[in-house]
Formats: sequence, C-alpha cells, structure tokens
Amino acid sequence: QEQLVESGGGSVQAGGSLRLSCAASGNTYSTHYMGWFRQVPGKEREGVAVIHRFGASMYADSVKGRFTISQDNAKNTLYLQMNSLKPEDTAMYYCAAGRGIWGPLMLVPSKYNYWGQGTQVTVSS
Repeated sequence: QEQLVESGGGSVQAGGSLRLSCAASGNTYSTHYMGWFRQVPGKEREGVAVIHRFGASMYADSVKGRFTISQDNAKNTLYLQMNSLKPEDTAMYYCAAGRGIWGPLMLVPSKYNYWGQGTQVTVSS
C-alpha cells in the first residue's frame, strides 16, 4: 500500500502560478512512475503530467510549456509547478502512483494503482 497526500491548491487569478506537492509514504519503493491528474464535475479524470522515477516525463497538450512536473526521490515527494494559469485549469487535482512498463499511454488514469484525496485549484478570470 502507498499513501499519497496532496497540498498546495488554492485560488489564483488568471496568469498566476501555483505549486502542488504530493507526499508519498508506505510502499514507495515499488512505484515506477507518478503523475498528476485533474477532474471537474461531470467530466472524466484526465492526465496532466506524469514522470518516471528515472526522469522521463509526459504532458497533456493543454499544459505543455506552462506546467512542469518534478520529483524529489529522497523525500518521496512529487511536484507540479503551474504557471500562466487559465480559468480552464480549474479542477480538483489528484496525485497518483503506479507500477509497470512506461509507454505512450501514461496519461491514462487506469495505469495508476494509488491515488491521493485531491487538492482544489480555482483560477478566476
């Protein structure tokens, strides 16, 4: 079992920045990759950015050039730096961890085994 706790969400005006953090504990040594996902009511959860423990990363087209995913393996912490935020970035953001083979479908939620409780990000225009 692995426990994930997100923090850093909040309300910001368009053009602003936020940094999300995800602290992992428990069975972290078996995790191969982690990621950030988001969801708004009535819509499916979507992948935002994911990263392999050895550094490879992948981003949704909608956030490329604005968001940066990073990790501190020594601290078992995942980050998401979000710049130039837009109202359409408003969502509940979830941290996730998974194990398996890294491939082209890493932004698909079903690839992940463990999930945090989420942190709300609200961007006003």
